[in-house]
Amino acid sequence: MNSNLEPKTQKLKIRPIQDTDSGWINETMKESWGSHEVVSRGRIHDICRLPGYVAIYNGSRSGLITYYIENKECEIVSLNSFVRGISIGSQLIEAVQSSARAEDCIRVWLITTNDNTNALRFYQKRGFTIAAIYVNSIQESRKLKPTIPLYGFDEIPIKDEIELEIVFPKVV
Repeated sequence: MNSNLEPKTQKLKIRPIQDTDSGWINETMKESWGSHEVVSRGRIHDICRLPGYVAIYNGSRSGLITYYIENKECEIVSLNSFVRGISIGSQLIEAVQSSARAEDCIRVWLITTNDNTNALRFYQKRGFTIAAIYVNSIQESRKLKPTIPLYGFDEIPIKDEIELEIVFPKVV
């Protein structure tokens, strides 16, 4: 059979971040978030120094997730997907959940802002629940990272942090 006539299969692979990804991560974060630093709950995270996973789709980097584990809790610090409709974000979250379980974490959690209604829908569809709302907390975050814009998606003022979580059931 002529291989030129066979449909090209599109492949999605999830792999851990490698040293060779550092330049791409730095550029991706600057384009997506304005910086490689993310503030959540009063802490600055340098995404370039965090563990995580890269989605490779048809040989190209097409997604990234980073996380931070402390006190048996796993925080998703960043999630970017550059190709829609092929479950990149879902598979990256699943990879982090597997890492969190391997580290005996009790939950996976994340922070998003009140303007990010797409993220709120996305995470809730994947089993996350709203755990807390930190009203006007972005005012304090701007002291750590002054480049956080005043307005976000749909020109909604960015004011609040919303914490979402998945709590792992206790194994008896």
